[in-house]
Amino acid sequence: MVKIRLQRHGKKGKPFYHIVVADSRAKRDGRFIEKLGTYNPITNPATIELNVDSAVQWLNNGAQPTDTARAILSYKGALYKKHLMGGVAKGAFDEAEAEKRFNAWLEEKEGKIKGKTEGLAKAKADAKAAALEAEQKVNSDRKAAQDAVRAEAEAAKKAEEEAARAEEEAAKKAEEAAEAESSEEKTEETAAEEAPQAEEKAEEPKAEEEPAKEEAAEEPKAEVETEEKSTVEKIAEGIGSAAAAVTKAVENVVDAVTGGNDEEKAEGEEKKEEA
Repeated sequence: MVKIRLQRHGKKGKPFYHIVVADSRAKRDGRFIEKLGTYNPITNPATIELNVDSAVQWLNNGAQPTDTARAILSYKGALYKKHLMGGVAKGAFDEAEAEKRFNAWLEEKEGKIKGKTEGLAKAKADAKAAALEAEQKVNSDRKAAQDAVRAEAEAAKKAEEEAARAEEEAAKKAEEAAEAESSEEKTEETAAEEAPQAEEKAEEPKAEEEPAKEEAAEEPKAEVETEEKSTVEKIAEGIGSAAAAVTKAVENVVDAVTGGNDEEKAEGEEKKEEA
């Protein structure tokens, strides 16, 4: 029994098939009778190359296609052409009409394939544009988020700097207030220390002035007393001198009158000396 089937080729993950006519008893990828075409399922839509006339001939000879091979033959119009050739054999229409109908179907099929290809290309372009737009939106959102984070960080930094500046100013004001308070306390302490000293200084000159006044008062008094004593002594000396002179004069007179003796003269001299 002859079959129309696929023979696998290509790398792992990238299959590529040959459409072949082979004996059903042969291995899947073994020997084949004839190669009808190729099938590449990787592309979209799938790429199919098929010799339609050879496929129709093998179908007429009784070759049985597998399910996948049947779908490929139907897609490329081999089954439809076999049907038309059956009509020609029955005399329903001639071969020219069969070719005309087949070409019309083929054009319609190619139009559908072309429309699908264009649709896929358009969908791909739209998807690419949408992906690009989405990427741009993501980038824009990311940039906006980064700008927001940066702005927030700058605002936080500015607030932190302002807080630090305010704290520094507050600390400076507190330090100035503490220094002012310390200066006031020192001034009060100095004033408190100077007040007793001023009182002591005020009392000391007063205390010194009083003894000075007393001394000053005593010194004139002592001087007066000394002067009085000197005057009295001078007067006493004058009186004594006068008395001595008077006495001597009297004695002289007496001596002259009486002519006194030497003893009386001696006594007179002793008295004179005593005086």
